[in-house]
This record gives sequence, C-alpha cells and structure tokens, in this order.
Amino acid sequence: MSARLATLLVVAAVLSLSINAPLLAKNKDKKKSALPEYVLRAQTVRVIVAPDAGEPLDQPMANSTARDNVEKAFSEWGRYRVVMDGQQADLVISVRTGSGNMTRPTIKGGPIDQRGGVAQGTDSTIRIGGGAGRQRGNNPTMNPPNQGPHMSNEIGPSEDMFEVYRGGVYDSLDSPPVWRYIAKDCLRAPNMRAVDEFRKAVTDSEKPQIPPQKQP
Repeated sequence: MSARLATLLVVAAVLSLSINAPLLAKNKDKKKSALPEYVLRAQTVRVIVAPDAGEPLDQPMANSTARDNVEKAFSEWGRYRVVMDGQQADLVISVRTGSGNMTRPTIKGGPIDQRGGVAQGTDSTIRIGGGAGRQRGNNPTMNPPNQGPHMSNEIGPSEDMFEVYRGGVYDSLDSPPVWRYIAKDCLRAPNMRAVDEFRKAVTDSEKPQIPPQKQP
C-alpha cells in the first residue's frame, strides 16, 4: 500500500466517526444538545470495549482497564446500574483508548480478549461476576469467532473515545451512537472525564428548556 493511499484511508476513517454520530462532544465544543428521553429513563448500562479495537502492543491491557474504570465510575455515580457482559441493558457504552496517533500496532483475539472474573466495588456497593469477552450490543450470537491472537495495524481516533448506544435492540452497535466524547486521556482514572461529561449532558438535558423570548 502506498503512503498516499494509507493517508487517504486514515482521513476517511476519521471523517466517518464525525459523520455517523448525531451528538459529538469534544473537549473544546461549547454547543449543547438535549439527550433523547430513553437515555434519561434508562436504568441499566453495560460497558464494552469497542468490538473492532485491539489492545496496543505497548499497553496490552489499556482498553480492558478503561472499561473497568468506566464501570467503576458509573457505579460511583449511582444513576445507572451496571450489568455484566451478556445481560440486557438499557444503554451500551463502548470505550476505546487512543495512542496519540491515528495508526498503531495492536494484538487481537485469544486470551487478551477474554474477560475473567470481575470483583469491583465502591464504598457502598460490590459487583462480582464473569464474562465471555467482547460482545456486540445486545446480540451475543453476532460475536465474531475467536481467531486466536493475531497482529493488526489499527486505524482509528488518536484520542480516547467514549460512545453511548441505545440498548434493548437487536444489535445496538449497528446504529450510530446517541452521544460521543473524544478527548485525550478522557478514560484515564481517577478523573474519568468522559463519564463526567456524559453526566453533565444528562443533567443539562433534564433542566427545563426555556424558550427564547420574542423581541418586541
């Protein structure tokens, strides 16, 4: 593949991320949009690693750690109940860490994609369970077969990405995300800026909308 063609593919991938998201929140954006009613009425949430994301060779547990950190942040928030892999959820959160570059070598498949037992808790709650690796949305039958560990040169956003999808449908991730936040280190504990921004979006959406006054 020529260098020019590789560059065009990277640009196309980044542009598609912006086009497919109805609500895009970035660290410098000032525009606010109300979230759909089903997000405000949701009671459960499931956090997954983006199905097409591999683990970076230099940080082989980066995405898994980000997922665990997001789950803990949601548990501490307390608004939504976090459910385990394979269970139905009102919302599905997809996370993916960035490396500062649009391309990076990753490894996919095998034990690195398998989620073992989980024991997480806050000062007042504890959650214990196990999972079967990464799953797409709410449709476990659509999981790709385990091809074993293999190398991949991944093209994607250079910054951390947090996406919110509607759960309770056949395959949640086949539809565009209802809300997305992309920023450097926004999935890094203890700050968890992505969850904080989503929390602000929920709060702002619940505020009474005051119509603009007509000019005399």
